[in-house]
Amino acid sequence: MAATAGREVRTGGMTAEERKVIFASSLGTVFEWYDFYIYGTLGVFLAKYFFSNVPANVGFIFALLAFAAGFAVRPFGALIFGRLGDMIGRKYTFLITMTLMGIGTFFIGVLPGYASWGIAAPIVLIALRLVQGLALGGEYGGAAIYVAEHAPANKRGYYTSWIQTTATLGLFMALLLILGIRTWMGEAAFGDWGWRIPFLLSGILLAVSIWIRLSLNESPIFAKMKAEGTTSKRPLSEAFGEWSNAKIAILALLGATAGEAVVWYGGQFYALFFLTQTIKVPAVTAQIMIVIALALGTPGFVIFGWLSDKIGRKPIILTGFLLAALTYFPIFKAITHFANPKLETALSAAPVTVIADPGECSFQFKATGTESFTTSCDVAKSGLVNLSVNYNNEAAPAGTKAKVKIGEQTLAADSPDFAKALPAAIKAHGYPASADPAEINTVMTTVMLWLLVIYVTLVYAPIAAWLVELFPSRIRYSGLSLPYHIGNGWFGGFLPATVFAIAAATGNIYSGLWYPVGVAIMSLIIGFLLLPETKDVDITKG
Repeated sequence: MAATAGREVRTGGMTAEERKVIFASSLGTVFEWYDFYIYGTLGVFLAKYFFSNVPANVGFIFALLAFAAGFAVRPFGALIFGRLGDMIGRKYTFLITMTLMGIGTFFIGVLPGYASWGIAAPIVLIALRLVQGLALGGEYGGAAIYVAEHAPANKRGYYTSWIQTTATLGLFMALLLILGIRTWMGEAAFGDWGWRIPFLLSGILLAVSIWIRLSLNESPIFAKMKAEGTTSKRPLSEAFGEWSNAKIAILALLGATAGEAVVWYGGQFYALFFLTQTIKVPAVTAQIMIVIALALGTPGFVIFGWLSDKIGRKPIILTGFLLAALTYFPIFKAITHFANPKLETALSAAPVTVIADPGECSFQFKATGTESFTTSCDVAKSGLVNLSVNYNNEAAPAGTKAKVKIGEQTLAADSPDFAKALPAAIKAHGYPASADPAEINTVMTTVMLWLLVIYVTLVYAPIAAWLVELFPSRIRYSGLSLPYHIGNGWFGGFLPATVFAIAAATGNIYSGLWYPVGVAIMSLIIGFLLLPETKDVDITKG
């Protein structure tokens, strides 16, 4: 590894400069993930204040649309900032991205709601989310590359694993802070104005991050390329216009980052969604269990990053894909068993049937949140999925309006009172409106969540080192960032919408898990057959 000025004698295998590089890069990235995820966690309050001109359920959909917009633009941020990172340097690029993220988050905290600004409020909110998504598209690649290019050749997995902890720590930090403020203030005050505090705190976090990162030197590999005049003048064309490099990006997407993304989002973000939205566990209880699981599982990032330096990146990541594919269904069913046993009983004891014209039934994938699914079949199915009810599908003659049969009771989906009658009928047949706190086995539910986090650490811990080692240094920022953010922004970011659509189509609340399982299997096969092991690659080349 190239030496940098001011390096000290190693203490325990890591110099003071290297510790500073890891700390500064990781801390800044934690703050960026914190900024990104407080939006998702506080979506219900954003819906209330910025989309108050529409019904509450529609407003929540629009709030999720704005959240999804941040995921959707991440690949474009990867292109913009990847190009800058390969041309002007790693350090200055991720300073720009961090600043944009922090500013975007702070202004969400002070943005007036719809009642004050009218339609301008949600428009500005979505614009700020787009800024955050673009910034995040450039942040991760810069931080991972910066650390990897400082690391000793035999410790890249270990050093970059600290960057890998940042997404989980950012989510952990967001949940813990929100939970603390919510408990301290009380629900009324938090719902009125306290939800803004986590956004406003990002201003302090931004100042600290900038101050720390300004003291860093440029990556030694990039500094050497710049001194020799070998940096790329057209990194995007080199990375994606030349087949030898483009092929690597395609394989990295399909054989690594797509599978990593669905396991990451499935094991953390969707797990929280499943607890609160599908099996109706109270939000605070669910957040506490997720926080504990994250705290217990996070050391796995460093452990598996270190192990990847010994046995390779591929075996660890592919093991994570395999375990997720084999055990996602039993784990999520176990979560229902331990967290809401009454729902588990109702799902097996009270069969429900949707009788509808198949031509009326849509695949309810809400890519943007603005799609309209209003046929009687769609109304019936979405209503049942929202109530966490499994159902059978029975074809009816063409033109027939959908009906829902619950035991001996039949409801017409086009009836004006269907929205009220359906929950009442479901409750009468044993389906609980929410999980009973007295019956939640918090220990075993947390164990199940911890297992999901362990899978996350398996697939995520070594992936930064693997991606860095796959691409030549001239185009590393561009080449790494795009497949990473397509995988995480699209394959992972749209996981909740895809899971909902599959569940609505099939009538089983667990069937949507075929999406992360299928993608994990795809990446397992492609990664095993077509991607090389890279732990001994010389990353100074190219």
